[in-house]
Amino acid sequence: MKLLPEERETIIIWSDAEDTASIFTHDRKLISRLKQLSQKYPDKFYADRKEHPGAVSYIVPKSCISLHSPFSEARRKKLSENAKMAGRQPPPRQKEE
Repeated sequence: MKLLPEERETIIIWSDAEDTASIFTHDRKLISRLKQLSQKYPDKFYADRKEHPGAVSYIVPKSCISLHSPFSEARRKKLSENAKMAGRQPPPRQKEE
């Protein structure tokens, strides 16, 4: 069953009593990132259980989850200029399935 973008959700369960959090997601990019991290750091990122077709659940260190303020337009422009001067190119975009 293919989900619409508004139906693909991510749920983060965070308890003050634990050092880890649980991430349940349908987001393809996040699934890919969690898989990469679990391969690189199998003792820190590991699959919990699959509860729904097309979704994954991972246990991750809470220290790896963060929220930050949005970039200001000036900061975004400065970072873009620095990347262009260094000859960096953005990664190719992946087509949504």
